[in-house]
Amino acid sequence: MRKLFYTLRSRLLLACLLLWCGAATAAEYVVIVSAKNPLTALRAEQVAAIFLAQTGRFPGGEEAIALDLPVGSALRDDFYNKVAARSPALMKAYWTKMVFTGRGQPPRELANSAAVRKMVADNPAMIAYIDRSALDASVKAIQVTP
Repeated sequence: MRKLFYTLRSRLLLACLLLWCGAATAAEYVVIVSAKNPLTALRAEQVAAIFLAQTGRFPGGEEAIALDLPVGSALRDDFYNKVAARSPALMKAYWTKMVFTGRGQPPRELANSAAVRKMVADNPAMIAYIDRSALDASVKAIQVTP
């Protein structure tokens, strides 16, 4: 009986530790534009179209330039899963096909959310996603609706 108790207690502690670690590492992304950009909201399909090089314009006709975080970034994977409904493998296949056929190039990658935020702040044509904790007054989070 005592051995069963210790086994159950060990498993419960391990489960709690795994849940806590998962919650501690989960980051939330926000889609951003420069604080100088008048845009306040986009539909998810519009955001996906910009990031998948299907359009180079915001809905009002202004130029739109997407920026990405590095391949393998958890934030990047989450962004494409939610906005474009594509896994990292599907994104790799998509860009391989687009580049090979000459129909598009993937967005420029920057090292981290701070670098992305700085570049977006300086250019109203840019759109990106960053960790919510990296937001400051130089950029604004736009609402992304289904």
